[in-house]
Amino acid sequence: MRFQTPLEPGVLIRRYKRFLADIQLPGGGQVVAHCANPGRMTGLAEPGLPVWIEPNDDPKKKLDYAWRLVELPGGHYACVDTAAANRVVGAALRAGRIAALAGYDSILPEQRYGAKSRIDFLLQGAGRPDAYVEVKSVTLRRQGALAEFPDTRTERGARHLAELAQVARNGQRAVLLYLVQRSDCTSVATAADIDPAYAAALNDARAAGVEIMAHATVITQTQITLGPQLPCE
Repeated sequence: MRFQTPLEPGVLIRRYKRFLADIQLPGGGQVVAHCANPGRMTGLAEPGLPVWIEPNDDPKKKLDYAWRLVELPGGHYACVDTAAANRVVGAALRAGRIAALAGYDSILPEQRYGAKSRIDFLLQGAGRPDAYVEVKSVTLRRQGALAEFPDTRTERGARHLAELAQVARNGQRAVLLYLVQRSDCTSVATAADIDPAYAAALNDARAAGVEIMAHATVITQTQITLGPQLPCE
């Protein structure tokens, strides 16, 4: 997934109202950027962090900039745009880069399923069960190179797990794919202390036959692509 326009550097002044961020530009100016992330963004929303924002000239958008990346120590980056995860995974699925999910005839995004949900991707192919793939963007890092999900309580996430579990019980493939959108992590775990209910729902889903997998990302100032598969602790 390539960014549509070249990113510009800045320094985070503050994030507020969940979806807004004030950014200091190198020349001394200040802009308001859209923050496409409803989560807590622990460690990624501290004032003074170097960030990268994407300008746009779309008259339909209220803001002229969107916050995309946080620059991390050691030449690493984190993508704060949760919507980017589906674009990265979608591109990888279409290119056949996720071996466990390759070989399907069609890849359908945003399909209705369950009581009131949409699955991120529905994979269909002749002679094989449908595969329901739910993607979660992971950016929390609290210790070592371990990425964790979720970064805040998520009833919606627990509901998705229950619906995936039902898909598996019905004889279809149900897959939960954690996409780690920061380049300084090498494994993934559940943040059970943050959301015990989500951790319990994950255990129930796994017992029902839901497949759990995780992938890293390769992040640069121009694009984000799928990285290697990571172990899930």
